[in-house]
Amino acid sequence: MHYTQQKKYYPSSSAIKHSNNNLIVGRQPLIEAFNAGKGIDKILVQKNATGDIIEEIMNLSKQYQVPVQFVPIEKLNSLTKVNHQGVVAFAAIVKYYGLQEIIDFVIAKAEMPLFVMLDSITDIRNIGAIARTALCCGAQAIIIPDKGVGALNEEAMKTSAGALGKIFICRVNSLMKAVDELHLNGIKVFASEMTASEKLFDIDFTEPCAVVMGGEEKGVFPPLMKICDKNFQIPMTGKFESLNVSVATGMILYEAMKQRT
Repeated sequence: MHYTQQKKYYPSSSAIKHSNNNLIVGRQPLIEAFNAGKGIDKILVQKNATGDIIEEIMNLSKQYQVPVQFVPIEKLNSLTKVNHQGVVAFAAIVKYYGLQEIIDFVIAKAEMPLFVMLDSITDIRNIGAIARTALCCGAQAIIIPDKGVGALNEEAMKTSAGALGKIFICRVNSLMKAVDELHLNGIKVFASEMTASEKLFDIDFTEPCAVVMGGEEKGVFPPLMKICDKNFQIPMTGKFESLNVSVATGMILYEAMKQRT
């Protein structure tokens, strides 16, 4: 389903400056942060940087599924005046969990899994609003890709009214693989799509399930939609093309909550 974005009352994620205490500057400090179990949101590495520690950083980034971006030295210099040695990282505002870890925890609590998967949603205000609604409607987790999603930074946390710190956040390197993992655990996956034949009210949300919400521009990635169990649309009587993605998510999760209660 395609969604529209709200008017920008806040700056976009690219315009938001990260606070200095959110930066990890230098090669060894980043290694120490990894070893201490500190969450890392993103790593910036100077183009053509080499060395054993750079190789170690790359290996750790793969292990913990932290996205790495290669940038010119000017980008790093604009972030800090400290000797960065070609490496600057952003400490995570939220804690990330493994998908299987979340599934095991939810099942151990005898709860019925209800997850939200975000595909290419870049507006951090929408992400914050979705997190807030998800928590209020009983969803246990939000699944995001490691690339192509809005940064879960201070502004996103503020928009969510703190909900991003109270709901499980799972970051994966492939949403396709995440769907496979959900299926292996008996969790069905439903995608919201504007042209689907089935209606929202026809979907059975009383079973373990995850809902995929597409980006504001292109909707759900077609190959991802293809492997979902069902696609559905939100019926509308007004002659308008689409809903805001956070509003649509709220309507879907409220229907799920209504069915479950």
